[in-house]
Amino acid sequence: MKKLVFTGAGVAIVTPFCADHSVNYRKLGALIDDQITRGTDAVVICGTTGESPTLTPEEHAEAIRFAVRHTAGRVPVVAGTGSNDTAFAKTLSLEAEAAGADALLMVTPYYNKASQEGLVRHFTAVADAVRTPIILYNVPSRTGVSIAAETYYKLSRHENIVATKEAGGDFSLVAKTRALCGDALAIYSGNDDQITAMMALGGKGVISVLSNVAPEAAHAIAAAALKGDFTASAKLQLEWLDLCNDLFCDVNPIPVKEAMNLMGLEVGSCRLPLCETSDANRAKLRNSLARHGLL
Repeated sequence: MKKLVFTGAGVAIVTPFCADHSVNYRKLGALIDDQITRGTDAVVICGTTGESPTLTPEEHAEAIRFAVRHTAGRVPVVAGTGSNDTAFAKTLSLEAEAAGADALLMVTPYYNKASQEGLVRHFTAVADAVRTPIILYNVPSRTGVSIAAETYYKLSRHENIVATKEAGGDFSLVAKTRALCGDALAIYSGNDDQITAMMALGGKGVISVLSNVAPEAAHAIAAAALKGDFTASAKLQLEWLDLCNDLFCDVNPIPVKEAMNLMGLEVGSCRLPLCETSDANRAKLRNSLARHGLL
């Protein structure tokens, strides 16, 4: 069995911006500290929720370096280093490795939509170039391509490819992947509304947007499942289902940043092309946060 990067709930942390849209490192440090204090099991920096597509290469590298330095080994740091350009993905991955990231999160190439063989070659090329464990990231709604179970099996045979973040919502795919790969590939839920269900199929936790506003809740849902208490996990999952859903009432991370700002966390707005949400969505988020005592 390959060593797990983490179990439980890892926060897909937002990238806070100042008024001029520069990265607010003071606030990022405060967010990391608060997450760790409140039970988060890992920090995932520069992922989709961290607006990685609009970070410059320099900002991307510095955000990872900052997160590793600031976390200081308290929890694992997973760095998003995926790209639709294999050479650039290698560069990002090597930079994250040099910074001391505990693992790399690599999304499937987007827009150019590689074939299954292309996916194998892409991820293998990066895995061959680094020593740091890789977590694959399957999110076909954003990338237009899904990793097949047979492809997962081929990739799981590489010693550096240790896990996947599954955000496709296809439980048949998850079940087939588990059957083929066993413990050679850990699975994390990429959807907060599916933590319990994914872990019932053998998942090891979640890479969570919910954790940005309710880290204790995401951790508790996963922790109960890890103990085998799926009744308790499901009860918590259903209690928080409304907020899980409302945090995706608009394109991620627009709603979660709006929610955090409503909570007084002052993480700034998103960078274009993402813009502010509607008044109706804002009211929905405010009501959901209030129901859970987060305002």
